[in-house]
Amino acid sequence: MSVRRHTGARLATAMTAVVLGSVLGVAAAPPAAAANPTPTGWEAKALGLASAQRTSQGEGIKVAVLDSGVMTNHVALNGKVTTGPDFLKDGLQPGDPAWGGHGTAMASDVLKVAPKASILSVRVIDDKEDHGPGDFKQGASPTSQGIDYAVDHGADVISMSLGGEMFGDSVDEDEVDALARAAQKGIPVIASAGNEGDMFNDASYPAGYPGVIAVAATQQDGSRAEFSTVRTYNSVAAPGVAIMSAKNTGGYEPVNGTSPAAALTSGVVALMLSHNDKLTPAQVRTLLTKTAHHPADGRNALVGYGPIDAAAAVRASAKPPADGTAPVKYTGKEHLATPDGTPKTQHPPLETDLVTIGLGAAGVGLLMVIGAVLITRAGRRRTAAAGAPRG
Repeated sequence: MSVRRHTGARLATAMTAVVLGSVLGVAAAPPAAAANPTPTGWEAKALGLASAQRTSQGEGIKVAVLDSGVMTNHVALNGKVTTGPDFLKDGLQPGDPAWGGHGTAMASDVLKVAPKASILSVRVIDDKEDHGPGDFKQGASPTSQGIDYAVDHGADVISMSLGGEMFGDSVDEDEVDALARAAQKGIPVIASAGNEGDMFNDASYPAGYPGVIAVAATQQDGSRAEFSTVRTYNSVAAPGVAIMSAKNTGGYEPVNGTSPAAALTSGVVALMLSHNDKLTPAQVRTLLTKTAHHPADGRNALVGYGPIDAAAAVRASAKPPADGTAPVKYTGKEHLATPDGTPKTQHPPLETDLVTIGLGAAGVGLLMVIGAVLITRAGRRRTAAAGAPRG
């Protein structure tokens, strides 16, 4: 299995951002924000960020950003980033165009929400738009190695704006095991849901793994962004359109994708943990889903339990519900689910009635075109959205 940026053998990325507002007045003001915060836009109001940051700004929380590397000298990140190992091991270095573009953006988005948190950067993907069969690697995936490194080096939150799988059903057992170790250490894991909602709507891993908080993307009116993957694993949603994010070459640019949505959500989780460092991953998920702006039917495959409310989630963190989860010995067959007999390395079919892809009426010629597209998409790629890159 290759390293991926937003879907299994293929990485589709997403980018996120939020900012801090200064408060003037005689009353006690919140702690000072970062000296050079990433510019913010509509996402700050949508998240209820100003209110959330009056309670917490992420003090004492380390967010592991598993991505393409982070340019530590960007003004929005100075003094906030510790650089871990490069598990991709492709020979690229900081300054290369394919190094740190996506990761720098994601780190800035996390700090936009939680300006007093710190970032642990672990490189597990690159910034190439297309990858071929030669990009597949043997042995443990860089993502699984990155998760283990984050667990062993004090991460409080793991943020992964990456993922993907060509046919949407394969999983990586090394990643499943690494995520189990993160759960045992009480570390919440956030991942982008995928950017395939307007194409083939492929499933995306790590978002589809049990225990991971999968984040869909919303547009300004709170509805699902058209590219956001529609899957039953979606937990919550966050802003993912025109999110101002740091560039690895300096400055900022607007980004579209479930990547920024996941990064912003990771920042919110940092705020929650800073307010109550005893929260378990199950409590974090429960608080995010209970305080979200629920869709009319309460929950759906489009946006999960709905757009998150950072202010409400942080307030609720002070008195979380009891966590009744506990590890139990598995005594069933070697499958992810029983009794349907699904092989351990396959994902059961997911209901995606809300997204219909009409291939039945297509002729042989169209099927050949689709086949060619799938082969091209076997590697990772990043799809550009009109007016802004999509993460």
